[in-house]
Amino acid sequence: MEVTARQLDRVRELVARESGLAVLTTLREDGSAQASVVNAGLLAHPLSGEPVIGFAIRGRRHKLLNLRARPRATIVLRSGWEWVAVEGKAEIAGPDDTIAGLDPAQVPQLLREIYAAAVGGTAEDWAGMDQQVAEEHHSAVLVRPDRVYANPSE
Repeated sequence: MEVTARQLDRVRELVARESGLAVLTTLREDGSAQASVVNAGLLAHPLSGEPVIGFAIRGRRHKLLNLRARPRATIVLRSGWEWVAVEGKAEIAGPDDTIAGLDPAQVPQLLREIYAAAVGGTAEDWAGMDQQVAEEHHSAVLVRPDRVYANPSE
């Protein structure tokens, strides 16, 4: 199923309304769903330029372990009763993970771009957090949308 520009516009709209507040679902080893809340935003993939949903994971959380073992995620953004879900393959870049072709020195900039896409502002507005992000071992997660669906059904 091809993701359309209209669907991605809907994602951007809901991100803007709620500061990117979203529910992330990953799969545990036993196949059950593990859900948590993240701030996510739509941005360009740093290598391909294609649209991806990005979010950060602080430290060594269960969702990070789940994504390493099973690199697929579902992210649901909502505002009021409107919602949009994005499913896709996840890539991780951080202290313990690399994306092929992405220089590890680019990860702090990528994290800034994720925060700007999710919460607002520009990547440079978030530069002051670089040390905290490094100390807390943040990882950047990029999800390539291969399925987007919403209410009302599009």
